[in-house]
Amino acid sequence: MTTLDDVEANAGAMREEDAFDVAAVAQWLRENAHPEADTSALDGTPEVRQFTGGASNLTYLLRYPERDLILRRPPSGTKAKGAHDMRREHDIQRALAPHFPAVAPMVAFCDDESVIGSDFYVMGRLDGIILRQEIPPEMGLDEAGVRRLCETAIDELIALHSVDVKAAGLESFGKGEGYVRRQVEGWSARYRKARTHGEEHGTGSFETVMAWLDEHQPQDVANCLIHNDYRFDNFVLDKDDPTRILGILDWEMATLGDPLMDLGGALAYWVQADDDDFMRGSRRQPTHTPGMMTRDEVWSYYAEKSGRTIDPKDQLFYEVFGLFRLAVIAQQIYYRYANGQTHNPVFKQFRPMVNYLEWRCEKLIGANGDGA
Repeated sequence: MTTLDDVEANAGAMREEDAFDVAAVAQWLRENAHPEADTSALDGTPEVRQFTGGASNLTYLLRYPERDLILRRPPSGTKAKGAHDMRREHDIQRALAPHFPAVAPMVAFCDDESVIGSDFYVMGRLDGIILRQEIPPEMGLDEAGVRRLCETAIDELIALHSVDVKAAGLESFGKGEGYVRRQVEGWSARYRKARTHGEEHGTGSFETVMAWLDEHQPQDVANCLIHNDYRFDNFVLDKDDPTRILGILDWEMATLGDPLMDLGGALAYWVQADDDDFMRGSRRQPTHTPGMMTRDEVWSYYAEKSGRTIDPKDQLFYEVFGLFRLAVIAQQIYYRYANGQTHNPVFKQFRPMVNYLEWRCEKLIGANGDGA
């Protein structure tokens, strides 16, 4: 059943392997909220429900009688080095709020693992609509409204890329020039480390793709704040005007880097109506809906509105890299499943996705005359 209530549609009981001491969290939160945070209505122990959509960091609803909060924590099992940094995710949003209002209010950060066994942070819940695979008819968006929503999404990304990182105190959240090179090298190393082998769990080598990316990488075009997981299911839309974005969620991979890498990463998830059957079957957001731009139209719109010139050969690089990075993320998740670190059966589906993405990357490279 289609519903605009994201809690009703996408949150349920905590999985046993992801459960924590709710009373301990409630007590800790009453004693450790940020000075600027709204600490009203935190008495008692909240009801907890776990959101089911994510495959990386875990997200929970803390439902108090008079308000809702959101808790974020890392998954159980072995974690990729540098991933699942709760302090970083929290600190970026807290610093960004005065300069880019589309973030949730931070309530508290905890690095005392005695509370639930890991770092975590708590933020206010933004009461709005989160889109999944389809745009519900009750949102009332016609084709023109869908186009406005699509434009808003790209406009917000451009606005994020325009944030004055020095004024926001975020200069230390990146490593400076050489972002593209570091990403190619880093994600290639991550894939090689996480690749699984054997008849039951084996995945492709990606060696052709990684060699092509290494050979064709462009220079950084800028060093700005990027989200790195920019998708419609990370937007909270205004219930009264669903073409307006109230907030952007999931800042786990945000950093200072190349804005066109951010856009390429976003478009890895952008499934069009004319894509092949496997791609359409993997769609997690309503980018196929009449009124949505195609991937090429998104590139053109971004270039026009941002004032950046995007060379077609560089665009190909960003698109291939975005798909490759998505494959690495999927492989890291599948690695945990293949090695028994999680028993969530949904994660079994990541193996065919990884193998498909290798094929898709190689097809894009070959179709543009740049095959090895």
